[in-house]
Amino acid sequence: MRILIVDDDPIALELLRDTLVDAEHEVFTAVDGRDGLAVLLRENCQVVISDWEMPRLDGLGLCDAIRRGGLESYVYVILLTVHNATAERVRGLSAGADDFMSKPFEPQELLARIQAADRILSLETRDVAIFALAKLAESRDPETGAHLERVMNYCRALAQQLPAMGHFTDEIDAEYLRLLYTTSPLHDIGKVGIPDSVLLKPGRLSDREFEIMKTHAALGAQTLDAALARFPRTRFLRMARDIAATHHEHYDGSGYPAGLKGDEIPLCGRIVALADVYDALTSKRIYKDAFCHDIAKGIIVKESGNQFDPRVVEAFLAAESSFISIRDRFREVLPVAA
Repeated sequence: MRILIVDDDPIALELLRDTLVDAEHEVFTAVDGRDGLAVLLRENCQVVISDWEMPRLDGLGLCDAIRRGGLESYVYVILLTVHNATAERVRGLSAGADDFMSKPFEPQELLARIQAADRILSLETRDVAIFALAKLAESRDPETGAHLERVMNYCRALAQQLPAMGHFTDEIDAEYLRLLYTTSPLHDIGKVGIPDSVLLKPGRLSDREFEIMKTHAALGAQTLDAALARFPRTRFLRMARDIAATHHEHYDGSGYPAGLKGDEIPLCGRIVALADVYDALTSKRIYKDAFCHDIAKGIIVKESGNQFDPRVVEAFLAAESSFISIRDRFREVLPVAA
């Protein structure tokens, strides 16, 4: 594997490098987070092993920059740290870390964690297939632009923020973040069953047409239920099914298709609901202009406790800069208002 080590301690850097080189990995090094980002832009590293405390840009900042940076492939991040308290690990997960290892490190433990990283990264082929399937469904609608890319990044920003605010710390971990990021593009997979006369109508839908459009949530759930019946222990299929089925449910019970209320709605569905609506509000359609961020924000805040889980809205407000950054990153594909 191609591995980047980031540590301002030259002795630790050398020990880590020697251990990994002896195990026949290709190793790059950097002395702080800023140098590490520069290396990542030049080299296709699959794993980053970073010290927590460093000058200029520390390990948390590096994690956050990697997750915001729009790298083409997923980078697995291991934080080397003396911070073993639960609160500190939550901070690390919220910043985007995948794993932790105590300092000073044990060589065999390091190599075992690299093997674990390799197993996780091998799932990227599965992730590509999931995204391709979602893109195929989305291709029926020529207006969606980079909708999937934006929504999956919005979802990750929300899910990273929630445990940092003390919410869902027993549910959101590194694996949850990966599954949410990977499966959220399947939220509208049921639209493959919507007639073109409704899906591609150049204007607002009539009441009858809207009722037909609403069936896409149940259709998506039914499609993924069939896959779950064949592979019932597959976590990513279960999350994908929950997202497809519930991303139009409302926190107050007024949504569809099942009229679920509050925590009856799976957390993944509550997260995708806000991400999807924000993108719809800030994207241009034939029948509407894109709203600016502040207007979209006002609408979402107004719907806190009604359409949206107040905790997810709270996370949205805390991750506001991330949402703007993600929106701007994909602006060239689908222009939105400033």
